[in-house]
Amino acid sequence: MESAELDDVDRGLVHALQLDGRAPFARIADVLGVSEQTVARRYRRLTAAGVIRVVGGLDGALLGYTPWTIRVRCTPDAGTAIAEALARRSDTYWVHLLSGGTEISCFAQSPDTVLLEKLPRTGRVLAMTAHSLLHGISLPDGWQGLAWLTEEQADRLRPEPRTGSDGVVLQEKDHRLVDVLARDGRAGYAELARATGWSEATAKRRLHRLRESGALTIQLDYSPRLLGYRAEARLWMTVRPSELLHVAGTLAGHPEISFASVTTGPTNLLATAICRDNADLYRYLTERVSALDAVQTLETAPVLRTVKRTGALPPQAYGRPA
Repeated sequence: MESAELDDVDRGLVHALQLDGRAPFARIADVLGVSEQTVARRYRRLTAAGVIRVVGGLDGALLGYTPWTIRVRCTPDAGTAIAEALARRSDTYWVHLLSGGTEISCFAQSPDTVLLEKLPRTGRVLAMTAHSLLHGISLPDGWQGLAWLTEEQADRLRPEPRTGSDGVVLQEKDHRLVDVLARDGRAGYAELARATGWSEATAKRRLHRLRESGALTIQLDYSPRLLGYRAEARLWMTVRPSELLHVAGTLAGHPEISFASVTTGPTNLLATAICRDNADLYRYLTERVSALDAVQTLETAPVLRTVKRTGALPPQAYGRPA
């Protein structure tokens, strides 16, 4: 499927779930001016088509994990197999096949370097680099390309501000709760209670506490291609240090940018651009990015296929373009 046919209700629902993935359908329906049954039906249709999915995950940076950006250069015949092996791991996300299948880019968060030690050891892996994500400026769950609601409508859906993760220590049952939410971020309290052994009231209370602290995030996992955006690219930039925060902030304000982060390594700024098509991407690179004088070098790699975005990878997704 090249793209889904979405009307105003669909677009409003997508934006609503971007703001709060667990917002009750009744509240979303009230904001959109439709029935709760209509919202539930549209949600089921969009998720069945692979356009969106609500998933939960841990914010590793707040929990003391080290977030990494990893690039693997490989022979063309090995790209898909290596990308899918990485995608099956619970500590990886945003696994992309790039540059005609000769390169893989992914993010990982781990309290140690186990992932780096267990990357496939084969002659078909030609090179690998890993650099720490120091500070995220713009994150995929805030991408402006999904915006549709008015500011007044959006304010009615935004969750309460987070209070911070101080004092939150994850328990074994918390990980069971997160495992369920990684597959379905809208899982009901009865399902969460069964998985954890807690009562529904306790599961609800703990979920709220983890979200409030920021340790648990509920995100909208979306397919840009099915939303009508057919060109996506990773951008690695070397920016003059004195202008790094300014350039990062400027990029974060561009509607084409879904992700931007300061990193370690030979380049110091990583970004993801999502555009309608290659002509739109060309204009963005040559007119918007090129106007930033502090950008000294720019390396661009088009996303050939997204093997995994965020959350747990559904079993039926193996071997299927995401």
